[in-house]
Amino acid sequence: MIHRRDLLQHGSSGLGYLALAGMTTNATQAADYTSPLQVREPHFAPRAKRVIMLFMQGGPSHVDTFDHKPDLAKYADKRLQPEKPWQGPRGKLLPSPWKFQQHGESGLPISELFPHLSRHADELCLLNGMHTDNPAHPQATVMMHTGSINFVRPSMGSWVAYGLGTENQDLPGFVAINPNGNPGGAQNYGSAFLPATYQGTSVAAGRNPIDHIRNPRRSRRAQRKHLDLLQAMNRDAQAKSPHNSQLEGIIESYELAFRMQTAVPELMDISQEPETVRQRYGLDDRTTSAFGTQCLMARRLAESGVRFIEINHRGWDQHNNLKTALPRNCRAIDQPIAALIDDLKHRQLLQDTLLVWTGEFGRTPQEQNNGNGRRHNNRGFTTWMAGGGVRGGFRYGATDPIGLEAAEGRVHIHDLHATILYLLGLDHEKLTYRYSGRDFRLTDVHGTVVDDILA
Repeated sequence: MIHRRDLLQHGSSGLGYLALAGMTTNATQAADYTSPLQVREPHFAPRAKRVIMLFMQGGPSHVDTFDHKPDLAKYADKRLQPEKPWQGPRGKLLPSPWKFQQHGESGLPISELFPHLSRHADELCLLNGMHTDNPAHPQATVMMHTGSINFVRPSMGSWVAYGLGTENQDLPGFVAINPNGNPGGAQNYGSAFLPATYQGTSVAAGRNPIDHIRNPRRSRRAQRKHLDLLQAMNRDAQAKSPHNSQLEGIIESYELAFRMQTAVPELMDISQEPETVRQRYGLDDRTTSAFGTQCLMARRLAESGVRFIEINHRGWDQHNNLKTALPRNCRAIDQPIAALIDDLKHRQLLQDTLLVWTGEFGRTPQEQNNGNGRRHNNRGFTTWMAGGGVRGGFRYGATDPIGLEAAEGRVHIHDLHATILYLLGLDHEKLTYRYSGRDFRLTDVHGTVVDDILA
């Protein structure tokens, strides 16, 4: 790339020479240039084309939402014996304050906290035997997103964009909506050592989703001429440094940003949605409007060809306010998620759109803070999936009778990632990138596809 000081040294005549030389180089290279986000063939026939990940940061209580544990009532107020001699008792067992009922033809047990979502019981595949490596929020959040705790690794969305490209060249392959309050920050949607092109684009849910999306000083034609000059110089530099992935990422990001100026404002403008849609997603209700906006944006992005979309809801860390905060959280997401599923079904998108709802871990069956909270629990929790080739109305795996630890059908984060990639037509052992002398993959050296949940 050329620096501002170089332009000053060359003066106006120098800039003219560079533009002429660059345009010649650009014309030659343009014929050979291929966008790194072009659609790529999967390893085998996919069941899903795209993913919408619904991330509930803080650790939702599985025993109060999607993991029915009637035995907890039998052992109410009992204390578990410590596992190690030096450990004291850690709280009494606390039955769920909320009732579970069977829903749909499948009879899937779902808490009364989800009256809207329970209508779609026959679409849900509950993974009740989830477990992860660490009970701390930062490590577990990054693990869920990247498959690693100890090292900076590419996020799952970046791996998907790298493996499949995007169906819409005017939009990013991976979009993360409201991600920046999560522990780990940009690492959760970053590309790490993958080319920068594949990192997630962070957007806000609202009227101005991306800052500075419009250029107030130059017309579109003038921007295109300016960009052509800049890209000519960039590609000349790239020809001299063909292995510079950062430069490749810059070239593609400039082009994508230019195209996004037209595509994004129209796509993200939900103000023109009919009143029936606004009511269905709860956009005019203070309780549901924020998450409802994310769900509607996710549907529009999915429909427009974005490969991986993540939406976020925080505040599930209920150590001392379980009985008030958990119902509030569930009300905020229940109607919008049900509307999203309705919308995808109506538009015939659910069959090839994979929904993944999860936190970074769950919570203990023991109480905390006088019965109004639960502790972190990485040993057992629930993730659910829907659409995209998974069995609906199906409950896979189980925690022990009180919900403390995954006991049957155990699914580790690596297994979840391997299964998501499989549903997209990607072999997690073959989707690799060579870096620092070895081939890396999302699942490291682990991971098994959970065949039993496939439709």
